[in-house]
Amino acid sequence: MKKPLPATDDLAAFERAADALDSARYVLRLYVTGTTPNSMRALVNIREICEEYLQGRYELEVVDISQKPTLAEGEQIIAAPTLIRKLPLPLRRFIGDMSQTDRILLGLDLREKAGPGTPPLPESPDPSPNL
Repeated sequence: MKKPLPATDDLAAFERAADALDSARYVLRLYVTGTTPNSMRALVNIREICEEYLQGRYELEVVDISQKPTLAEGEQIIAAPTLIRKLPLPLRRFIGDMSQTDRILLGLDLREKAGPGTPPLPESPDPSPNL
């Protein structure tokens, strides 16, 4: 029968995992449509988020789908602006102007879900009609 690991080993493993997450390199690609207001807002918002939370640990590529439609097709982009987190895995997609910072941080794994005693993120309206 195997002995359980001492609590200090569990804590050390947890701290190593947290350090690895803190130093993870993020590869992001933002798809925009020219210089539309939504596209420009998304670019400003995601740059602010990256500078505040990912200082020096990210690559942000901006792709104008009106200039490079084949890239958009390859990624199956159906709306713009769209942000794709390529790394760290798993791949994640965000659509819109990136103004909901809490949701973006949660999706990028930079903030944990609200726990007990923490106010939940606001619910998005249900797009389906009430039947």
